[in-house]
Amino acid sequence: MRSALKNQRANLATIAALAMFSRGLEPEFPPPVLQQLAHIPLAPLEATTGIVDLSDLPWFSIDNDDSHDLDQLTVSASLPNGVVRVSVAIADVDALVAKGTPIDQHARHNTTSVYTSARIFPMLPELLCTNLTSLNPDVNRLAIINQMDFSADGVLLGSTIFRATVRNKAQLAYDAVSAWLEGPEALPAAAQRVPAVASLLRQQDALAQKLRLLRHTQGALEFEGFQPHALFHGDRITDIRLQPHNRARQLIEEFMIATNECMADYLAAQGGASLRRVVRSPERWARIIEVAQGYGATLPALPDGKALQTFLARQHQRDPLHFPDLSLIIVKLMGSGEYVVEKQHGAPIGHFGLAVQDYMHSTAPNRRFPDLITLRLVKAALAGIPAPYSDAELAELAAHCTAQEDAARKVERQVRKSEAALLLHSSVGQHYSGIVTGVNSQGAWVRILAPPAEGRLTGALPELKMGQTIRVQLVSTSVERGFIDFAVAHAM
Repeated sequence: MRSALKNQRANLATIAALAMFSRGLEPEFPPPVLQQLAHIPLAPLEATTGIVDLSDLPWFSIDNDDSHDLDQLTVSASLPNGVVRVSVAIADVDALVAKGTPIDQHARHNTTSVYTSARIFPMLPELLCTNLTSLNPDVNRLAIINQMDFSADGVLLGSTIFRATVRNKAQLAYDAVSAWLEGPEALPAAAQRVPAVASLLRQQDALAQKLRLLRHTQGALEFEGFQPHALFHGDRITDIRLQPHNRARQLIEEFMIATNECMADYLAAQGGASLRRVVRSPERWARIIEVAQGYGATLPALPDGKALQTFLARQHQRDPLHFPDLSLIIVKLMGSGEYVVEKQHGAPIGHFGLAVQDYMHSTAPNRRFPDLITLRLVKAALAGIPAPYSDAELAELAAHCTAQEDAARKVERQVRKSEAALLLHSSVGQHYSGIVTGVNSQGAWVRILAPPAEGRLTGALPELKMGQTIRVQLVSTSVERGFIDFAVAHAM
């Protein structure tokens, strides 16, 4: 343990790599990928005829502070009668990553980038995902454009999909943009350098909030996830903080949801099969009803997204401190998302959580393989050529991508637990306030608030219930296993 504490970042990176390997993911790029990378062209080889040049528009990106794999840009404009035109540019990763090449095969195996605080395991080599296929500032890049027109009250009037060249004029970050939108912080420097960006941010924020309200009235569910993020000073972990779901994140989220719907509708109109992202109607609805009853609420006997959203919104307002734990309970009972193949004439399964019927992942081809699949399907449809994937191949990929994304989430969760154990290692014996997050036949779990971390309750336990506030004492930690054990000091 002493050597582990010296270089904490390296220790956590090793834990992450081993966790990936144990779950069937490849933490390192194999030799054929490196060989192909050594001969990768510095620009796409394909002809660019028929591609619109939109590089003069004031495109900008908004992502995490430390993100370098930029998948999408946005720009907007005002049209007559209050109509707002929003264009979303998605990086044309396929222009440099051909289907069936070693780089593509590795991406197909892992299916997603894996993000941990100590080390990022990108789906594509960094020369691509953070450089040649990333929509970086001040360089021209090929992209797929989804151009959407919205009415003054936020209703989608229509969309057009085409290929173009774009140029990122300002790389922005969620927290800084949100601090400016909500005040009183200054506009980020990168935005100040481009005169149009400030007004476009205001315009897009206003529209995104309308889209958000419309989705909620249709039954889209509002959750608040427990997403701790470790901070380092050099190689030592110094703190763990929760990532806020702020206005800038909501802005990008709404436009990406709208784009994913438009892409699904476009491919459906072409008559072929496509890879959809679905969350089925909850089979454990009866258990969700019981949870709501515990909060004094009554839900209908059959799954009803609007009723569930009303309940969640009320609880968020009444008890924001405990809302992340309620969110986690409902998410688990709803079941995780999955990829399926859907065809033009089939009945869509839909996405229960987003309250949409036609939905796919399409906006992050540098980070997710299903988005790269969709990109290739869209490009083939635009070119009027056969789809690059057969129905049977799509079906196999749907199951594989679902399994690998689940494995990646488990890796990220395991490393977050190791991060918390490492931060708390020197605090054994200290007392914390916490919230009971789970009680079943196997034991009980608690989430402490500062730092945000979850652990197991050991020793003699009083009668506990979900959401109860208790005082606990830290008993032990295991960085390698990601275990944190607490004992109950006293219940509240």
